[in-house]
Amino acid sequence: MWAVGAIMAEIATLRALFAGDSEIDQLYRIFRILGTPSNKIWKGVENFKDWKEGFPKWEGSGIPFADDWPMCDLGKDLLKKFLIYDPASRIIAKAALNHPYFQKYV
Repeated sequence: MWAVGAIMAEIATLRALFAGDSEIDQLYRIFRILGTPSNKIWKGVENFKDWKEGFPKWEGSGIPFADDWPMCDLGKDLLKKFLIYDPASRIIAKAALNHPYFQKYV
């Protein structure tokens, strides 16, 4: 579902959402926008095998929904639900299909 959100944003903006030139650069770009994850928002993340205590601690400001994004408020709401770090908290496919954003197509 994370990938669906990234693709949704990329279609809307015609540019990569987290365009890193390496794995760590892409990770840091995500952290800068969404904030560095912590156990507070994603239980156990700091115990993951590849977690580094030295990761920079960014607060993040959320997805940069610029005024020029050709996306309605419902689309932005759905996108935020796709791009939640913790997979257990992220929207699932069935719930996404029932999101008000898609109701005009039913």
